[in-house]
Amino acid sequence: MILGIPKEILEREHRVAALPETVREYVKMGFDVLVESSAGEGAFRSDGDYEEAGAEMVADARTLFVESDLVLKVKQPVFNENVGRHEAEMIREGAVLITFLHPAAPVNHEMIEILRDRNVTGLTMDGIPRTSLAQPMDALTSMSTVTGYKSVLMAANRFPKFIPIIGTAIGTIKPAKFLIVGAGVVGLQAIATAKRLGGSIKAVDISEDARKGADSLGAKVAGFEVSAELAIGQDGYAKALPPEWLEKERAVLRPLVEEADIVIFSALVPGEVAPVLATKEMVAGMKPGSVIVDVAVDQGGNCAFTEPGQEVVEHGILVCGLWNIPGSMPVHASWLYANNLLNYVKNLYKKGIDTLDLDDEIVRHSLVTYRGEIVHKGTLKAMQNN
Repeated sequence: MILGIPKEILEREHRVAALPETVREYVKMGFDVLVESSAGEGAFRSDGDYEEAGAEMVADARTLFVESDLVLKVKQPVFNENVGRHEAEMIREGAVLITFLHPAAPVNHEMIEILRDRNVTGLTMDGIPRTSLAQPMDALTSMSTVTGYKSVLMAANRFPKFIPIIGTAIGTIKPAKFLIVGAGVVGLQAIATAKRLGGSIKAVDISEDARKGADSLGAKVAGFEVSAELAIGQDGYAKALPPEWLEKERAVLRPLVEEADIVIFSALVPGEVAPVLATKEMVAGMKPGSVIVDVAVDQGGNCAFTEPGQEVVEHGILVCGLWNIPGSMPVHASWLYANNLLNYVKNLYKKGIDTLDLDDEIVRHSLVTYRGEIVHKGTLKAMQNN
């Protein structure tokens, strides 16, 4: 059974799906491990480190994809300019792929269809349920920790004013006003980081527990209450609100967005397209020079102006939709992700490395394509609505 670790090629992606320490564990499980040359250089791990751990280095991505029974990646397959082929087309037919597929995002639908047509068993790391058993595999939470921290630093770097209160000889400069939309793991880390920088912080979330968490970190919690039945699913994550409730949320958000200097959007429904919470009219009402960082971009984004992978200026407002924020902190992000992935693989193959345990609840939640079909409910829903 051959396990392959390709070098990530998505722009600004410096993470790697396995570190030498986790490669050793895969070898102990019985896998033969192939690693593409320089796959770990973004996390400052050399080819020699991987060879010492028991991996065989492969120079050509095509060879690695063709020979691997199981491919572990960080991000969704994309077109490889160096070899002139899409990664989804290079994966061997009938192989297993585990990565962040973000399958509901419209930009990824064609790629998901390629995996389906090639009979690839596709499993997405953003489909892990929020349960105590799944916690060691919960890469979405791990990467959200990185994203929440770095998103605030990105916003501060783009903001043309001071963040904290500054006293000067000619007067006092007021602190920047942050609005954190979504107080999950991303939002809570964003609140903590914005507080360290000296910003004034408001937070909005439909979950009562999330609002309590935001309050405990010192954010002023702006009101929008939704019943637990509407707000939270059985897996512990947020549910998609019905259209009439989504309109109510937008109405509450409008004045908050328009008064903010910096907005961090992180409202996600796992496995589904992100809800658009900031309309173009809201953004037009913000002060010129304000900054929006939309970290829900992998699933479409929360802002109507967000361009996936791009930074745009609309009405004098900078809207940042750059992907791969965790990829800009590859050392810790790779360490977190590689260990989440190792725990997931151990659970997936707990009956032996030649048997996928597709009856496992965690596996079922994360299964996207299987036996020539798309089986992921959120993806099917998004495809029907697209």
